[in-house]
Amino acid sequence: MAETVVDIVTAHRSGRADPAETVARAYARARAYDDPALFITLRDEAEAIAEARAVASQGPAGKPLYGVPIAVKDNIDVAGLPTTAACPGFAYMPTRDATAVARLRAAGAIVIGKTNLDQFATGLVGVRSPYGTPRNPHDPALVPGGSSSGSAVAVAAGIVPLALGTDTAGSGRVPAGLNNIVGLKPSLGLVPATGVVPACRSLDTISVFALTTDDAHLALAAMAGPDPADAFTRSFPAVALGPLATGLRIGVPRHADRIFFGDGRAETAFLRALEIATELGATLVDLDMTPFYATARLLYEGPWVAERFAAVGEFMATHPDDVHPVTSEIVLGGSRPTAVDAFQAFYKLQELRVRARETLAHVDLLMVPTAPAAYTVAELEAEPILFNSRLGTYTNFVNLLDMAGLAVPATIAADGTPFGVTLLAPAGRDAALASLGRVLHAKTGLPLGALGVPQPDLPPLAPAPREGEVVLAAVGAHLTGLPLNHELTGLGGRYLETTRTAADYRLFALPGTTPPKPGLLRVAAGSGGPIEVELWALSAESFGRFVAAVPSPLSIGNATLADGRVVKCFLVEAEAVAGARDITASGGWRAFLAKGAAPA
Repeated sequence: MAETVVDIVTAHRSGRADPAETVARAYARARAYDDPALFITLRDEAEAIAEARAVASQGPAGKPLYGVPIAVKDNIDVAGLPTTAACPGFAYMPTRDATAVARLRAAGAIVIGKTNLDQFATGLVGVRSPYGTPRNPHDPALVPGGSSSGSAVAVAAGIVPLALGTDTAGSGRVPAGLNNIVGLKPSLGLVPATGVVPACRSLDTISVFALTTDDAHLALAAMAGPDPADAFTRSFPAVALGPLATGLRIGVPRHADRIFFGDGRAETAFLRALEIATELGATLVDLDMTPFYATARLLYEGPWVAERFAAVGEFMATHPDDVHPVTSEIVLGGSRPTAVDAFQAFYKLQELRVRARETLAHVDLLMVPTAPAAYTVAELEAEPILFNSRLGTYTNFVNLLDMAGLAVPATIAADGTPFGVTLLAPAGRDAALASLGRVLHAKTGLPLGALGVPQPDLPPLAPAPREGEVVLAAVGAHLTGLPLNHELTGLGGRYLETTRTAADYRLFALPGTTPPKPGLLRVAAGSGGPIEVELWALSAESFGRFVAAVPSPLSIGNATLADGRVVKCFLVEAEAVAGARDITASGGWRAFLAKGAAPA
């Protein structure tokens, strides 16, 4: 069986493979890889296999990650497994999964363990942990990259096809670049950080490591969406992966701004990535990187290090013997900046954001090296702060400038060292980056991770909305084959897919409507059920005409889907369902009608 998430799920759904066997194989691979520094805690195998069997007994419906084994960085909570943040003295036992983990498990994923990291997620190298340094599967002498070192290695080595990291300054991208895998850094707030030990809370995001972009985006879709428990979460319009756009203009660092610190391998890799982008039909535009590099310097030279102190500084100050000396030096330095320093830095950052926006105004996205150079463990031990700082050259500015990022492989040098590039765009453009990244990665012809296995053919994409179209979720009489579907098709509506809402809705059969209609009502989180809907794409003009004709008590509002996407949807006024029959248990209007029950 192929090692990607897509192929694993396909095999499980077809019956060619069993989730319990797949999970058992992940444990066997972990034992065969035999790296005691990779996992901080490995979950009891029998318990994980039992969960896989339970998932299989429920069937694949509504589970896009049906039976997929995953690993989780050990600064993200998994109920029943200790969260250490790579500091034994800090460890605690969470009773609940982090929101992102809970959503992945609801999508059918099985957690097998917690992975090693640079302590308190402070570092881009992967060597600052009392649990040791995870072995880079391409070259044991090479740093694995951090701080999400264990998660990246677990994917590159083929132990799991999917793993969670975090990314504040590049920790979801640098390890991907140094391990020949994909690292997806979502827009800030797209994935809830509830249940994550913060590094810089205003800049933190959970990230995804995978062998392919399609796999990473599948996980992102399962985790995305607001969480009332996380004040930093945001909603973005639902956009699926689409075909490669024509006429792309890709900004790249002008020649004078290309920094490689003398690493010719990295420079060659970037030049090859530029060639691939050109072969794909993109136009390359040289950009002045000055505002981006100036922003990057703010992260550690400015007062943002005080945010790391706010997160764990008190613990470090009172438990000095429990903390890695380099981590302690960085974080405790956060006690020095003043409020005046912070405000002055905020003003400077805002100026740089304006300059960065102006720089990007005439391109569709920015492409940079993921890392400017690759270093060995020995080199990091000799210069722990200098080389770590260099690795953040192209990553430190991204979250401060509120950008989405996707790191994809570019080449593997003659000596076996992987190098990659990162695609960047303003927040909310995650899908656009992935739509390019999947094609660019495929064009490299590189094998998957460190497995020596060829990349699979790019799977066909599900229909997606075109630029300027609005996605509308049909709930009742407008479904395909039902009496009012012609109102959508008559306006040029295109069917996209059938899916389900989040479990935050209840469905009612409305009395006295002609033709019979249901009403979808938003209720408290988790107190409803997933309701089947059809997604239709309408031009903005057609959508406006359609909405104008929707009769009371129905209306068009926002609804959250099971995968976290937010779309326009038919909703009902609360007053209209008083006394109406609650048909939530049917799972949808079509299923309710199929039972032959009276509509009202």
